[in-house]
Amino acid sequence: MGHPAILTVDDDPSVSRAIARDLRRRYGETYRIIRAASAADALDALKDLKLRGGRVAVILADYRMPQMNGIEFLEQAMDLFPNARRALLTAYADTDAAIQAINVVDVDHYLLKPWDPPEEKLYPVIDALLDAWQATGDREVADIRVVGHRWSEPSYQIRDFLARNLVPYKWFSADDPEGLRLLEAAGVGPESIPLVVTADGRALHQPSTGEVAEAAGLSTAPNRDFYDLVIVGGGPAGLGAAVYGASEGLKTLLVERQAVGGQAGQSSRIENYLGFPDGISGAQLTDRARRQAGKFEAEVLNTREVTGLRLDGSARTLTFSDGGEISAHSIVLATGVAYRPLVAEGIAGLTGSGVYYGSASTEGPSCAGSDVYIVGGANSAGQAALFFSRYARSVTLLVRGDSLEASMSYYLIQQLDRIENISVRTRCEVVGAAGNGHLQTITVCDSKNGSVASVECGYLFIFIGAEPRTDWLGDALARDEKGFVYTGPDLLRNGTRPAGWDRDRDPFYLECSVPGIFAAGDVRANSVKRVASAVGEGAMAVTLVHRYLEAQ
Repeated sequence: MGHPAILTVDDDPSVSRAIARDLRRRYGETYRIIRAASAADALDALKDLKLRGGRVAVILADYRMPQMNGIEFLEQAMDLFPNARRALLTAYADTDAAIQAINVVDVDHYLLKPWDPPEEKLYPVIDALLDAWQATGDREVADIRVVGHRWSEPSYQIRDFLARNLVPYKWFSADDPEGLRLLEAAGVGPESIPLVVTADGRALHQPSTGEVAEAAGLSTAPNRDFYDLVIVGGGPAGLGAAVYGASEGLKTLLVERQAVGGQAGQSSRIENYLGFPDGISGAQLTDRARRQAGKFEAEVLNTREVTGLRLDGSARTLTFSDGGEISAHSIVLATGVAYRPLVAEGIAGLTGSGVYYGSASTEGPSCAGSDVYIVGGANSAGQAALFFSRYARSVTLLVRGDSLEASMSYYLIQQLDRIENISVRTRCEVVGAAGNGHLQTITVCDSKNGSVASVECGYLFIFIGAEPRTDWLGDALARDEKGFVYTGPDLLRNGTRPAGWDRDRDPFYLECSVPGIFAAGDVRANSVKRVASAVGEGAMAVTLVHRYLEAQ
């Protein structure tokens, strides 16, 4: 297949020659440098490479080109080589366009012209892009194959796990010919679903998520026994702590029970996060943060559930559900919150079979032509309504309160009002669900008129508040009555320090009732429930970890 390509396109001949010259000087021995004078010529070159089985590592596109600008070109280039890393060439006056490109077409970087000297302004950027590309390559990925039933909860759990961890997979119904062929080849029947066939041909019958994680190449075992910093939870707060901890030289491990990204990673669109005026999906934000943490050599441990905390002198030790342990100088708790279960007749038995907690974006295409109901009135529910309205015949938000204004951002309320197939019903609750093998109807109580009615419902998504998963802490750390972890000033009741505190100082702002253990994000008592604040607290926690370690 020859050397992978670096393609550059610019309609200004002098600029085009200059960047091709600089690229050949540094990368000409190991990469094929392709120069195009227009977006159309560049697309023709990419199509030819695709037909010949070539590989493209990096694409550099000028923003100001006639007929097709750099953003429009990169959108089409992504369809041909989705794994190629992308950078936009801009003038100082076009930095707004560069920011737009980062959001619209997921551009990895932008370069300002001129880039002299290239040793300082060009090569470090290209080196980073090539490193990122080499980690994934631009080749056909041998996808994991999953065979199951649409309304099987174990099948849904496997699909949801792979999707949330951004692992490519192909889905086959056990009733379809290809699904039946895979079951036959594995020597099992439909009763053995879900069946997971790995990229190397191994067949896993009804596997656990841990087994699927190992098959997908996700890390499930730590590389060492002791770390400077262990972070529990891979949501925005945990990822923020991992990036800052590892980038500042701490041996950092992030432990995630289910999927990196947490609840934010399930969001179809986050539109009020600083720096992304056109919004960004939770999956995109998660992927970037995870790659950034990996760049600084933070370890990520998947499908490991922390079940206990122990103090061993100056070390803090976490125990896992499988009996394993890991120790560190310091710990950041960033476990976030979980959606509260809906207590209503029939709900538990249909969970995973039409009833889902959170957005469950894997079910989007399956909702085509169905009536979707969403329980909840906060931002996550509003974002889910916008997402499912693309597929469903109708989307109905069921809100217990009198209006959305008290719980949902104004921009989301405006968007919901503009979409014809979304309706909002206030002062309503789901009191029952029923169906033969999968959800078919729900019972809704309308407190405005006292009516109780059964309505057809193909899918029910639940967002009814959240609760922390901190029972595993026991009495090790001070928590409030709901289980949220007290930190900093909240620990200083009546001017006294928490019981057992053995330092001659007050707890740091995010420090828990045990020195060296910190909490960040939604799990912390009295925290602000926003993605931006969670990331900020993760970064702040690392600063406080340094102060703690320096005093040891």
